[in-house]
Amino acid sequence: MRIDIATLFPEMCENYLSQSIIGRARSTGSIEINCHNIRDYADNKHNSVDDKPYGGGTGMVIQAEPVYKCITDIIGDNKPKLIYMSPQGKTLTQELVKELAREEWLVILCGHYEGVDCRVIEELDFMEISVGDYVVTGGELPALILTDAVARLQEGVLPDESAYTEDSHFNGLLEHPLYTRPEIWHGKSVPEILLSGHHANIKKWRDEESVNTTYRKRPDLLNK
Repeated sequence: MRIDIATLFPEMCENYLSQSIIGRARSTGSIEINCHNIRDYADNKHNSVDDKPYGGGTGMVIQAEPVYKCITDIIGDNKPKLIYMSPQGKTLTQELVKELAREEWLVILCGHYEGVDCRVIEELDFMEISVGDYVVTGGELPALILTDAVARLQEGVLPDESAYTEDSHFNGLLEHPLYTRPEIWHGKSVPEILLSGHHANIKKWRDEESVNTTYRKRPDLLNK
């Protein structure tokens, strides 16, 4: 899979994407991720890509033309899935992550300031995605969340499918409780079943605890 991120702050994205699991997956070729600077497509000596909004108001708006040039330069004559990270978009869920993970190529646009001139969003037919009903300073953090969530489902990124199929939300439930050494910590013991070595019983316990945890913490998920 290939993911391209168009942003005003490519270094910010690279710093995260070059670390840990995603960084290793990039270095082994399990996934290709590229970060592009929208400012490189500015038509002025200051590399400015924003201007005041028509109609007044605070903040600045990213202009349509540099975004258009950046995205069309990335995709050429190809037709990857174009995504604009926006608080007005469809809420990101694990089901949507699984759907996007089946795409061969994603191009993600990060807004900043007050956002992006809506005409380029319409012209290029971006899908808008939100990471929640709140607003952050720019689209970089949401883009990284989406990239990480999609990347970890790609073959070769994690050791095997069980590394993500047992995670919270993958099958509509929250994950079972987790324990590691020491066996007793602050007077609290690891459940005996996890020490038994009986894999069938452990799986049954984990399945039951997954349901119980969901009931206690997110009963709304059970209603779905």
